[in-house]
Amino acid sequence: MRIGLACPYTWDVPGGVQVHVRDLAETLIAAGHEVSVITPADDSDTLPGYAVDAGRALPVPYNGSVSRVLMGPVSATRVRRWLRENAFDVLHVHEPTAPSVGLLACMLADGPIVATFHTANPRSKILTAAQGALQPSLEKLRARIAVSEAARRTIVEHLGTSAVLIPNGVRVAGFADARPMPGYEPPRHTVCFLGRIDEPRKGLDVLLAALPELARRVPDVRLLVAGPGDVAAVRSRLDPALRDRVELVGLVPNEDKARVFASGDVYCAPNTGQESFGIVLLEAMASGTPVMASDLDAFRRVLDDGRAGRLFGVGEPAQLADGLAELLLDDAARAAFAARGRAVVAGYDWPVIAESIVDLYRMVSDGAGPVSLVSSASDA
Repeated sequence: MRIGLACPYTWDVPGGVQVHVRDLAETLIAAGHEVSVITPADDSDTLPGYAVDAGRALPVPYNGSVSRVLMGPVSATRVRRWLRENAFDVLHVHEPTAPSVGLLACMLADGPIVATFHTANPRSKILTAAQGALQPSLEKLRARIAVSEAARRTIVEHLGTSAVLIPNGVRVAGFADARPMPGYEPPRHTVCFLGRIDEPRKGLDVLLAALPELARRVPDVRLLVAGPGDVAAVRSRLDPALRDRVELVGLVPNEDKARVFASGDVYCAPNTGQESFGIVLLEAMASGTPVMASDLDAFRRVLDDGRAGRLFGVGEPAQLADGLAELLLDDAARAAFAARGRAVVAGYDWPVIAESIVDLYRMVSDGAGPVSLVSSASDA
């Protein structure tokens, strides 16, 4: 099939949606499909050969984070050209409610269009206010995918429609044989964290608040903290007596993420809310690292109601300290969680997920012509 993927967020800025689109594109290409991605980019030289630059995006606060999105005549012209030159069998847009490439593609295209909704935000004032303006474009969708039950509920509550539940995927083979980072061979009472360190909802402050009690229970415990943000600001907040237990390595390349997970005895996800899925949990599980995570609905589902990882009360550092101490000191419990995690994550391997998505593509494109420009769409 000829498949077009519209990515809303800047390709060369780390983010879950970008990784999802990249992995889906490369899995589809490996399966023999023709795939092109259109995406914002800060540096077009970073784009792979299958991707097209839609322009430079602007940072916009959204859903407790900062998303980089774009709209405007230049990007609209590039999306038109991309649609016209490719004659896709199916167009797959991501986050079509965000003011970016996915929404532009919906506005400018007719034909077999599929959309994936990633965000879970049941109290979104933006979606509520924009529902009327978005409706004409969203009515073009032949099928809707939600990556989680939380994302599906957001669609139902704000857009008055439902979606097929197809979760995020993970490249299991890319994590399975990762080696620890230097100085962490073999892992020894190490807790690892990977996420934006200055984004409150990622919960690093909860983990740091648990550290004093955790250090009392496990005297040689260490924290390995990776992710973008102001490392100096985080370090300045640490208790001087515990500062040498925390290694802040900053942003790591995607190819090194597996090494971060492999360096820990336990991966900790202390997120405080607004998570639609838990791809980072799957990546840790694929690395064979047992997980301890906040008891968010999205995380509970990924962790099989606590059978594939341990859960603790959201925003409760005392519970987190207790749980981490028990796991770090119990080799058998960690091994059991690691084994169950590997079994669970096999069902999220990208070839498995992509097969479900391709089935949906075939359903919406059966008997239909290729994706085309709307009749009024002409070059600016």
